[in-house]
Amino acid sequence: MVGPAGGAPLENANPLIYRRSGERPVTAREEDDELPDSIDDREIFDNLTHLIRSINDPEHPLTLEELNVVEQVRVKVNDAESTVAVEFTPTIPHCSMATLIGLSIKVKLIRSLPERFKMDVHITPGTHASEHAVNKQLADKERVAAALENSHLLEVVNQCLSARS
Repeated sequence: MVGPAGGAPLENANPLIYRRSGERPVTAREEDDELPDSIDDREIFDNLTHLIRSINDPEHPLTLEELNVVEQVRVKVNDAESTVAVEFTPTIPHCSMATLIGLSIKVKLIRSLPERFKMDVHITPGTHASEHAVNKQLADKERVAAALENSHLLEVVNQCLSARS
């Protein structure tokens, strides 16, 4: 099977596809404008806030949620300490798109959350052959900034973050 835009063959031509989780019900507390809103795990994951569950896979016409690359249980938020940690699981142990997927998640969080949040995006331990190297790249602010200065790479990240028609 040929990859996107007729490129290299797909690494995982027939991935397992998972059911998307339902929308989160909005509580009366969340609708009350007088009460402060806290940010929780589900809000980060949820499609209502257009964060990570709707990010597109770079190789397949599917979201990261549909491929089980991201799951709500792997999102940890501490609003009081202004931290967000997201683990993602590539579909195969040698996925060459792991860094791009992590970068897309990180960019989505950077663009969507208040500046006060410190973000940690990393591969689920034991699920990728190069997890240490990928995690090191994603944790390095200068490397992330340099990657986003590359217009071609930024275009690919933006495609992952854009809504599919």
